[in-house]
Amino acid sequence: MPLVRIDLRRGKSPAYRNAICDGVYRALRETFNVPESDRFEIVSEHEPDNFVHPQNYLGIAYSDDLVIIQITVSDTRSREQKQALFARIAGLLTENPGLRKADVFINLIECKTENWSFGDGIAQYVATAS
Repeated sequence: MPLVRIDLRRGKSPAYRNAICDGVYRALRETFNVPESDRFEIVSEHEPDNFVHPQNYLGIAYSDDLVIIQITVSDTRSREQKQALFARIAGLLTENPGLRKADVFINLIECKTENWSFGDGIAQYVATAS
């Protein structure tokens, strides 16, 4: 159950934003084996004054097209899967909507499976594990 938050500057088209969502979801399905229909993505657009980042960090030069992707997942994936996810997202978003790899910033947050409730006030992963 990934929960994806995507932040970018205001002004991109719906097709551009959808391409980012589609690319992230496809990468999650391919590298993390996320089931079909397990898709929860939130896109937030920000005015330039509310989307602050350096021009350069760790030798990476960012443009105004920087996209910050934060993904919360259960802590069940290997380091190799995480690296594959990062590379796949960057590759797919380079293809469509045409982002530079340098402008794809990804932060992965891991939590225990018991920390998810998909509705009904139930921790479904705990309920199904017993």
